[in-house]
This record gives sequence, structure tokens and C-alpha cells, in this order.
Amino acid sequence: MNNATFRFYARLNNFLPPARRQRSFTLSCNPNSTVKHMIEALGVPHPEVEFILVNGKSVGFDYLIQQDDRIAVYPPFYRLEVEDAVPLRDRLTAFRFIADAHMGALARLLRLAGFDTLYYPAIHDNEIANYCAREPYIVLTRDRELLKRSQIVYGCYVRSNKPEAQLREVFERYNLADHAAPFSRCLVCNDTLHSVDKSVVLDSLPPLVRERHDYFLKCSGCDRVYWEGTHWENLQAQLKSLLKPTSDT
Repeated sequence: MNNATFRFYARLNNFLPPARRQRSFTLSCNPNSTVKHMIEALGVPHPEVEFILVNGKSVGFDYLIQQDDRIAVYPPFYRLEVEDAVPLRDRLTAFRFIADAHMGALARLLRLAGFDTLYYPAIHDNEIANYCAREPYIVLTRDRELLKRSQIVYGCYVRSNKPEAQLREVFERYNLADHAAPFSRCLVCNDTLHSVDKSVVLDSLPPLVRERHDYFLKCSGCDRVYWEGTHWENLQAQLKSLLKPTSDT
């Protein structure tokens, strides 16, 4: 067995038992143990890790732990410059999310903000893993065991129980504010919205809507029609409020 000393930083400590938080601790590791295996055995899902230092040098998840290694594990955006940093995953070129079965309200808010967010109430963890094996989705969940699955490369453990706070978490984690395109996706089916002439949807509109509104959006997938009514205004106000910078971020 190889003895190695671990130290986790910032929010990664939330995954550890209290006795191991904010401090170094030493463990015996199997000689064939990778640093990824030990990190996850300690309770930290690999998508929550941004970089790893062993004896002061950056390593990848496949590093084999050696005797007397000192291992420091950091989350995204930890303020530390790492020389010759070994990337743990490819850089994302697009933000495509997949939400687990308990993240429906968050999925709806992300769609409201214009982000491609795959979700349906009966989605199973195996389906999520299979989607991620084919395409680089970002998994949103409060299930750390789901995030540990090898098929999942990108993921965010959502800490809050409240949808509004969850949205802020995701926006801050991935710096989404500059990429938002509100009211460009259907809240129900996630397909894209396009503007449509009033005459095209006139027969499907309630009488008062026909009288009061002239601008409409239609879903390319389910044909649902949206207009700038009270519901639209409430959603817009909600989104603006959620995306305001906060002093404690």
C-alpha cells in the first residue's frame, strides 16, 4: 500500500465528512489506484474537479498514486496559477445541458434564458449517461453518484434546492451571462422559437390575445405559440432579477 496525503480546497470540502474538511489527511492507497479513483472514493465527483497537483505538479486523472505523494485537489475557478497545467477535460465550445429528473424547474429557467437543455420528467440516470457518452452535455444534478459515472465528462453538482438560486449557480459556474438569448427556446419541448406573422396563428389565439397583441413566436417543434402577455412579462422580470450580479459571488 502507498500512503498519500490529500487536501481538498474550497467547495470540494462540502463532499467530505467534517473531520476531513479544510485540512490535510493521509490515507493508504492500493498501488494501482489512480488519483481519480481515490478522489471519487472520498466522495468528490470528478466533474467537480478542475485540476490536481501532486507534489506541486499538475497531473491528470490517470496518475498512479505513489508512496508519500501530497495531493491537492481544486474546483473550477479556484484562484491559483498552475504552471504547465494538465487539462482534465477538453474545453467546452458550446453549452448544452441535460438535467436529471429532479431538475425540471431549473431546466425550464435555462430554456427561458435560451440554453439547449434536455429534460423530461421520467429521464433515467442510465439515459443521461448514454447521452453524455455520445455528446458533450453538461449534467445538472444533486446526485453525486450520477456525476461519478465514467461516461459523464462535464457536470455540475447543484447545491441549492431553489430553482432561482440553482440558475444563478449554473450561470456563475459557466459564465453564461454573455451567452444568454432569452425567449429563443420553447419552455416545454426545448426546440427553437421563431417569429411568425399574426395571420399564421390567428385561428389558434384566444379572442383577447387577437385584439391586444401583434408579435408572436412559434416553436419549431411542438408549434406552441408565445406572445408578450402578462406571463411573458413576469418571466422576463424573473430572468432579469436572477441574472443581476450579486455582491457575495
